[in-house]
Amino acid sequence: MTENAQQEPPAPITELPTQYAPADVEGPLYERWVERGYFEADAGSEKPPYTVVIPPPNVTGSLHLGHAFEHTLIDALTRRKRMQGFETLWQPGMDHAGIATQNVVERELGKEGKSRHDLGREAFVERVWQWKGESGGQISGQMRRLGDGVAWSRERFTMDEGLSTAVQTIFKRLYDDELIYRAERIINWCPRCLTAISDIEVDYQEDDGELVSMKYGEGDDTIVVATTRAETMLGDTAVAVHPDDERYKHLVGKHIRLPLTDRSIPVVADEHVDPEFGTGAVKVTPAHDPNDFEIGRRHDLPAIAVMDEHAVITAHGPFQGLDRLEARSAIVAALRAEGRIVAEKRPYVHSVGHCSRCKTTIEPRLSLQWWVKVAPLAKAAGDAVRDGRVKIHPQEMEKRYFDWVDNLHDWCISRQLWWGHRIPVWYGPNGEIVCVGPDDEPPTGEGWHQDTDVLDTWFSSGLWPFSTLGWPEQTESLAKFYPNSVLVTGYDILFFWVARMMMFGLYAMDGTPPFHTIALHGMVRDQFGKKMSKSFGNAVNPLDWMDKYGSDALRFTLARGANPGVDVPIGEDWVQGSRNFANKIWNATRFALMNGATVQGPLPDASAMSSTDRWILSRLNSVVAEVDAYYDDFQFAKLSDALFHFAWDEVFDWYVELSKTTFQAGGEPAEVSKRVLGEVLDVTLRLLHPVVPFVTETLWTTLTGGESVVVADWPSDSGFRDADAEREIGTLQSVITEVRRFRADQGLQPGQRVPARLTLDGSALAAHEPAVRQLLRLQPEGESFTATATLPVAGVEVALDLSGVIDVAAERKRLAKDLAAAEKEKAQATAKLGNEAFLAKAPDHVVEKIRTRLAKADEDIARITTQLDRLPGA
Repeated sequence: MTENAQQEPPAPITELPTQYAPADVEGPLYERWVERGYFEADAGSEKPPYTVVIPPPNVTGSLHLGHAFEHTLIDALTRRKRMQGFETLWQPGMDHAGIATQNVVERELGKEGKSRHDLGREAFVERVWQWKGESGGQISGQMRRLGDGVAWSRERFTMDEGLSTAVQTIFKRLYDDELIYRAERIINWCPRCLTAISDIEVDYQEDDGELVSMKYGEGDDTIVVATTRAETMLGDTAVAVHPDDERYKHLVGKHIRLPLTDRSIPVVADEHVDPEFGTGAVKVTPAHDPNDFEIGRRHDLPAIAVMDEHAVITAHGPFQGLDRLEARSAIVAALRAEGRIVAEKRPYVHSVGHCSRCKTTIEPRLSLQWWVKVAPLAKAAGDAVRDGRVKIHPQEMEKRYFDWVDNLHDWCISRQLWWGHRIPVWYGPNGEIVCVGPDDEPPTGEGWHQDTDVLDTWFSSGLWPFSTLGWPEQTESLAKFYPNSVLVTGYDILFFWVARMMMFGLYAMDGTPPFHTIALHGMVRDQFGKKMSKSFGNAVNPLDWMDKYGSDALRFTLARGANPGVDVPIGEDWVQGSRNFANKIWNATRFALMNGATVQGPLPDASAMSSTDRWILSRLNSVVAEVDAYYDDFQFAKLSDALFHFAWDEVFDWYVELSKTTFQAGGEPAEVSKRVLGEVLDVTLRLLHPVVPFVTETLWTTLTGGESVVVADWPSDSGFRDADAEREIGTLQSVITEVRRFRADQGLQPGQRVPARLTLDGSALAAHEPAVRQLLRLQPEGESFTATATLPVAGVEVALDLSGVIDVAAERKRLAKDLAAAEKEKAQATAKLGNEAFLAKAPDHVVEKIRTRLAKADEDIARITTQLDRLPGA
């Protein structure tokens, strides 16, 4: 803790407002936590470290439900570890988001009628920095709204000076180790963003296109090929067939005429071709298709580029200057006019790659780019998981990880942008190439110039776990907080980000992986399990729900749905339910304070406690152990559910209610129960705090007078268990639950009092008779008491006098009518299910619906019959 955090604790609040108002509490509480330095991390501390990095959100971004979900989980982990005595660092920061940010600023310029080229590179980059200062990073304020306990003084940006040094350092090292190289390869090109993008930045979707089969060559030397991109035929430099395909052996080695051009191209034999697919012959366009590029390399074919960076045709002839889609139609029409079209299929649904940023259809394109040779780096990343240095949770996600890292292609890292880390390579007038490290002076003189490209955003974010700690300097923070304890992230960026951090971390940090555990979570979906999207109309702004229900309500809902590696459905009514839970905690604590619950002094000896007191303390310790086990297994849904049911059901609905008669009676038993209730609330609030920090902070400091629950000790299992008390209270709960059910069945109002005789003599429940009578609204039996209904439950007997309380005749008539309706429903369903002709024709879902109706009818008959049997005079 910082020096600032050692100030005197605030004076305890003696009472709580009647209602919890999150909007009045959350903002001031968060600022108080930050001012006191609770979230800061001291690299010189002797406490054991616990480190988590925030997956850096884009500087262009704002808080969405996915962020809120992920941040809630990380915040819960770090808050618990802080309470457990760890020196906890949750590292914040943002990503410069090269393409996305450049697009935003270019759109702003467009409104002024300008382009980046009007400003020039240097002025444009200054404009981006200006935008970042004025408009970027609004997500930081939204993170505060959510309650993120991050170390704000350590906030980093991937274009900061220190992180830029890290980028330049690792580029230089990789280059010197011949793991970075420059080469012409087929890349994914976005004609809108005008840059190369990596494989993982391409979104594939099923599009309606066309499949055109066309005839190359003349006479006996004709061959039919098919394509969905007819415009690329202008760049064909061969036709390929399988070496064993007898149909084309006479053509292999020959040259045939390429239509619409004055060129002839060879027919080559290549094992890549599938003789069973289509005609068994494929057109080869090395400059515009990755598979064709490899065929071209094997057969020494020329690569002819026929499109520019805007996807406009550059090949000489009538199609020059046409957009690729315009050219596609024009070329098919020209081939049709020559009688070259053999078949056309429209629509032809096929998978098409789109730029993940702007959704433009990408264009495979031969281009001179910078690449990372990933084979040795990827092997190290795979080995770290295989040998157990890094655990993936849930374990079944390991296969997806291995499928990726074991099959990685070299990574294209250059981007044709102006915003980003510029590639630190200089070219000389005589073909010289010099890679410059952060301590090197770049070459100067006539003819020398720096590479104009910048690095892929994922290159710098791949360094995040150690660059944020000061690497390449051997800082105190790096020594203390690397490697990270756990990485919490979505399975959807396992390939984007996680694999790159693994490769770079192992390389830069001498084989030490960047984290011990990778905890993967799913994506947030709507309540029907559908992906959230503005186009679907189901996207939700989490700030709206926080404004309406409070941040704790949103956080608890998200955590309660978080099963490892599984998508999370969420609906507004669930958030409303979590708001009700926060209110329940508030009201129960308020009741406890009004009745003298206290945390002062040690707990009384168990011998001085009632069985109710011993039961709740036994259950409390079991829940502490259960919650700890769930946290260690990243089972956020289970730990949240366990806390919800313990707090609401056992503490508030049972212990508090059972203790009311004790409080009313006063004396030593009441004083003991007040101390027990204070203990239970103290521990329960600390257990709940990591998930619902705001309401628990207010209640805990009020209850205990402590400085802050943020820096309170995490509860530990004392080992206290009392199986006898748990059995006794379990029996008591069964009695009360059964009598309540009977009262409801008889149509009695919850507050309606009924004369009753309780036969508890010799039972462990005898001491609970006052509580039983109060909870069940049972008044003492009078002289005229008549037992009109008797309920034997769990070895005790409850006799009720319902005469004068309900109209037995009317109730019997109502139930008889309901019974007749249920029996009629059963007869109809049974008749249909016994009709073979009906079963043979009816759809499965119809038959299943009738079976459900029959089961429901059976349940209704059993229930109503029991109610009739229990009526007075039955």
